[in-house]
Amino acid sequence: MEKSNRSQGSASSFEAESQDLHLQSKLRTIRVIDSARVGTTALALLMGLTVLGVSANTLRVYQETHVSPDFLLPLWPAEFNIRPTVALVIGSAVVLVSNIVALCCSQVRTLRARATVHTSVTFIAPLLGLAGALISIIFYYAVNASQTVDTFLSWTCRWTDIPMSQQPRWDTLCRQSHAGLYLAILLIPVEVAALVLAGFQMKIERYTDAYLRARKTPVLS
Repeated sequence: MEKSNRSQGSASSFEAESQDLHLQSKLRTIRVIDSARVGTTALALLMGLTVLGVSANTLRVYQETHVSPDFLLPLWPAEFNIRPTVALVIGSAVVLVSNIVALCCSQVRTLRARATVHTSVTFIAPLLGLAGALISIIFYYAVNASQTVDTFLSWTCRWTDIPMSQQPRWDTLCRQSHAGLYLAILLIPVEVAALVLAGFQMKIERYTDAYLRARKTPVLS
């Protein structure tokens, strides 16, 4: 009888230990996914900041060097389309803000401790970032469809061989225009990755919470 009790006790201990190992495995998975998500969010933040910086700088140079068509040698054409670059500025600003909010929610303890807020922001932030990146690229190509009206990319890259000692430096603006466009395109898969990781993390966290609640119920204890 005593041996039977010891066997039952050993079986119960083994079952509890197995459950603990299962829980620890889920918690490790959550930590790994969370680290990957935070890293992806930080990357998207840096890319969005770069797109915003180069696009805003291009607009600044244009505003400072743009003159009236009455001048004999204007640096910019009379018909000029700045809307593609404006679209990159607006889209990258949305990406920047959404990823800053996501990082703050992940790193600030008071926000992270509020499970509902943390879970919602973790998923909504990359969704907004993806929307901002998609809208900026779609609008960029939609308003850049004209074959007769120049944009920053077409105009500045046309004159890259002309050396300039002061603004506007065509070669610099051309490189910035290319960098802003390419990074904005690359932002789309980065935000998709952040969104997928956020969704996977949310799923594992919900499973873990349900598992912990089930273990605490009298029926399963």
